[in-house]
Amino acid sequence: MGSIDIDALANAVLSQLFVPIEASGRHVHVTREQAQTLFGHSLTPDRPLSQPGQYLAKERLTLRGPKGAFENVAVLGPERDNAQVEVSLTDGRALGIQPPLRLSGDTKATPGITLIGPQGTISLTQGVMAAQRHIHLSPEEGRRFGVSDKQVVKLQTFTSRPVIFQDVVVRIHPDFRAAVHIDYDEANGCGLGRDDLGRILP
Repeated sequence: MGSIDIDALANAVLSQLFVPIEASGRHVHVTREQAQTLFGHSLTPDRPLSQPGQYLAKERLTLRGPKGAFENVAVLGPERDNAQVEVSLTDGRALGIQPPLRLSGDTKATPGITLIGPQGTISLTQGVMAAQRHIHLSPEEGRRFGVSDKQVVKLQTFTSRPVIFQDVVVRIHPDFRAAVHIDYDEANGCGLGRDDLGRILP
């Protein structure tokens, strides 16, 4: 009888029951044209993110709002069709704006902000949001967990300060891989640690 890889077996079981939780800090998505204005060139990949094809860029910029600013803010690639700035509600207060809770891509009637790069400045008329907590899943993972795209579920966290998050939106796409995304306000509230997991509840 062959030997059993206990770690592999344990990981396989965990993946059937739980979803990894990731904290998403403030970051910016820009268009190709905006990248040229801000940095003088297209975005430069630094390291891949958990979602296939997505990456942290080497470039950084400054966010400036009516009351304050954040420097050295991460830029994520690849470039998009429309700019989007994701901050926490606490960040919004520091900047002097009130970002609404939105899913990625839903920028209509959101506040604007100023982006400052090493080569130029752009004043956005909209695009600032606080990302609604959500779960990325592939279609196969969606079937495994018994959920559908845009379904709203609860999430039980197995963290140092366990909570049950409500109003968590499921997002299913062939390019996605299982991961819960919450912002740093939520991560700090539940005591999120490295490699912590969550369980989807109906």
